[in-house]
Amino acid sequence: MRLLRQNGSLSLVRYNGQMLRCLYAITHEVTMRLFSIPPPTLLAGFLAVLIGYASSAAIIWQAAIVAGATTAQISGWMTALGLAMGVSTLALTLWYRVPVLTAWSTPGAALLVTGLQGLTLNETIGVFIVTNALIVLCGITGLFAHLMRIIPHSLAAAMLAGILLRFGLQAFASLDGQFTLCGSMLLVWLATRAVAPRYAVIAAMIIGVVIVIAQGDIVTTDVVFKPVLPTYISPDFSFAHSLSVALPLFLVTMASQNAPGIAAMKAAGYSAPVSPLIVFTGLLALVFSPFGVYSVGIAAITAAICQSPEAHPDKDQRWLAAAVAVMPVS
Repeated sequence: MRLLRQNGSLSLVRYNGQMLRCLYAITHEVTMRLFSIPPPTLLAGFLAVLIGYASSAAIIWQAAIVAGATTAQISGWMTALGLAMGVSTLALTLWYRVPVLTAWSTPGAALLVTGLQGLTLNETIGVFIVTNALIVLCGITGLFAHLMRIIPHSLAAAMLAGILLRFGLQAFASLDGQFTLCGSMLLVWLATRAVAPRYAVIAAMIIGVVIVIAQGDIVTTDVVFKPVLPTYISPDFSFAHSLSVALPLFLVTMASQNAPGIAAMKAAGYSAPVSPLIVFTGLLALVFSPFGVYSVGIAAITAAICQSPEAHPDKDQRWLAAAVAVMPVS
């Protein structure tokens, strides 16, 4: 009996030692990779976050105001969204070694600006919970994965191209009001693209920052930087609101966020199991729903930045750009 106990103790010690060595090896590998990331890869992750926030954060802020949230609560919503996106991006990227970026649904936020009118803040949280529960259910049943499997690769690429085309054309529309800024950035990008393609985005961003500073367009007054913790808001559920707001938000998130996100991964030559991605992001959003997270989906436009050759010439190393994107998000 004593021998069995000793053998059990020895086995337990040996098992714990193996676990510690495994954890040390993983930590050492991640640390060494982080210190050896090339500048274009670092910039790709930073730009993905910058574009994601700058392009649609104002829409989320407006939707929260419509829902009756205070300034402190809205700041908490943004913190919760950042945490949810950061955790999901890092977990999925490290697990699959694929540049998987997650993001809030911009079309979904635009829908909430009009859909939340007349709802209380507690009813709004109830809508978020129902929406994310539907997303989890869609992932568990495998329905969304089946739809993505039967969509041809060419159609998925065309879907992504249609989304990116609008953003590309909007860049030329900006020339009307900001000709010096946009024109200079475009010329620098084209020139650098011909000489050093991986540094074209860096050069364009630097010249843009220089021009903005020279024009005095950067406003730093009344800006306060301090951490804001999310606050729990109890939900109120309504069948009518579930049909009129939660169901449309679910459909918009799946069709306008998750579908293009999976299409972007396919177009870049990456493959990851669709259902686990949807279930994981949906569950995470469901947990954070009482704190103001209305959706967390697979990113398309910002993910394309980290999935492109400009992020890293080696396709198998571009996941580092997605891992870098977690730092400013969180």
